[in-house]
Amino acid sequence: MFNNIIYFIIVLLIFSVNYAELAPPFSPLTCGVVIVLCWSGFAAICRLQFGKLFRIIKATRSVEGNLTQSYYSTITRLSIFAIVLFAVNVYLLNIKYWLNQIPLFRQSALLQGLSALAIFFFYLCTIWFFSHGCYRLLFGAQITRRGYVIGQFRFNFPILFPWIGLSLIYDLMGLSKWPQLNQAFDSPGGQLLFFGLFLGILMTFMPRWVQYWWGCSPLEDNEKTRALRRFLAEQKFRYRQMLRWPVFEGRMLTAGIMGIIGRYRYILLTDALLEILTVEELKAVLAHEMGHARYRHLLFYIIFFAGFVALSFGLFDIFFYLVASQSYFLKVLSGQGGPQMNLFYLALSIPMLISLVVYFRYIMGFFMRNFERQADLYSAKVMGTPRYTIDSLEKIALWSGKSRDVPSWHHFSIRERVDCLKKMFGDPCVFKRHNRFVLRAFLIYILCIGALSYELNFTGATDRFSYGFLTKILEQRASTEPGNLAVREALAMLYHTMGRIEEAAQTYRKIITIDPKNTVALNNLAWILATNVHASHQDRQQALELAKRAVALEKNPIYLDTLAEAYFVNGNRNKAIEVIKNAIRLTKKNRDYYLGQLKKFQSSTP
Repeated sequence: MFNNIIYFIIVLLIFSVNYAELAPPFSPLTCGVVIVLCWSGFAAICRLQFGKLFRIIKATRSVEGNLTQSYYSTITRLSIFAIVLFAVNVYLLNIKYWLNQIPLFRQSALLQGLSALAIFFFYLCTIWFFSHGCYRLLFGAQITRRGYVIGQFRFNFPILFPWIGLSLIYDLMGLSKWPQLNQAFDSPGGQLLFFGLFLGILMTFMPRWVQYWWGCSPLEDNEKTRALRRFLAEQKFRYRQMLRWPVFEGRMLTAGIMGIIGRYRYILLTDALLEILTVEELKAVLAHEMGHARYRHLLFYIIFFAGFVALSFGLFDIFFYLVASQSYFLKVLSGQGGPQMNLFYLALSIPMLISLVVYFRYIMGFFMRNFERQADLYSAKVMGTPRYTIDSLEKIALWSGKSRDVPSWHHFSIRERVDCLKKMFGDPCVFKRHNRFVLRAFLIYILCIGALSYELNFTGATDRFSYGFLTKILEQRASTEPGNLAVREALAMLYHTMGRIEEAAQTYRKIITIDPKNTVALNNLAWILATNVHASHQDRQQALELAKRAVALEKNPIYLDTLAEAYFVNGNRNKAIEVIKNAIRLTKKNRDYYLGQLKKFQSSTP
């Protein structure tokens, strides 16, 4: 399930970062045929891979942990291959273009996204279909192929509930007639606040919908379940219901907890888990789930997702300008489209995908593993001994394809978890030390992610990248179009904005050499020379001459202000006051600025 969270995010990212404005050079029928051929080849590979693994498992007298690991590795490899094929559908076949031809799809991010996810789910269902035989042999689960595929779909689809809700709200906002509402969420701060609040509300109430989707039902009343309810009551643990979890027809050995607050908190147990574990071992499992609630791990996951959203706002712009500033893509973008545009967006998606995988796989994965360990240690503390927690883990490993040594990015292996719990027999302080370790790690995370998000979104870091990108474009055009003065003017202004004063001045001089009557270059160069604190007496004299030439050609408030400034820095205070008064009489906008200039000149010492 956790792997699929990353897969779905990657798929949605690939689909959203795509240029869908130009019609592909083939018909919808051709597109459909190629999609079917891609899927047929994928299905053949799935059949071959799982068929080979099935024969190996069947030939082995007893199920070994390495076979379980091979099973999971095969699913992972094929899922990644499915993402690659999905990217082919998006970037080469441009399915987004054809979807946009359907009424309402162009205006709806939700409909487009659901269509893209439907294609990817079809690939996943193919993997599940062919993996069924291996699953039955490895885990001894008497489940039909149909039940297994449907169970996988029902198990994984709720991952998308937050995205569906968020996309629906954005679609409704786009259709609304309240531009102020859209403006409020245009800024990174507004979007982050909206995302955090929405996700918090959703995670509070979503468990009630999810348990219906999964077909959960109250546990039957028997001696074992009554003992579990008494245990929860003794621990004063607040929850709404303890439910039977029929995932994969109840044959999966797992438990779970959903909900941030007690009123909407559900504890889930599968039939297989209830069958193989003793009452004390089930209590240890419940104590583990209580640990997740006790330490607010679900709330932390919301923070982690919000942290990624905060980073992605700034990183997208930076990655865009980094990729776009490459010479090849500069030519593509300067050409304003074409078939190569999808190649640009494909290149853009690569650093974004890398950042996504690194964040979830390594940063969030680090905390998820240590949250599980924290819950294990809490379970041992509540039970008064780690014995029952260890026994429950060992039984789950034994009945789950001897997966004791199989780790994952979000869980330590059973062996690692058991070894940590065994340390509590001789060192009760393991529990406190691990809690302090998690707290320190989280504080470091908050400090680093907070500082980086602030730098990316609120200090102008993305503006600096955008200026660099625009500079490269204008420099390239200036070299290929030396007579295009508009390009040189824009480049000089950009240099000035970036603080590259010398380069701005040199560019304006080149413009004046080509066109001595270019008033923009005359005025702006005069302003640079007049306001430069390191300007020489000769520079200030030149500023005055240039400003006079600009005003002689065009008498407007902006040029008069530059002339007044030039008179002022050359020591002619009275002339500066006279000229700025002329500017004030002519201007109808920005009068406060010109009045401030007048005040500055009048208050100076003659």
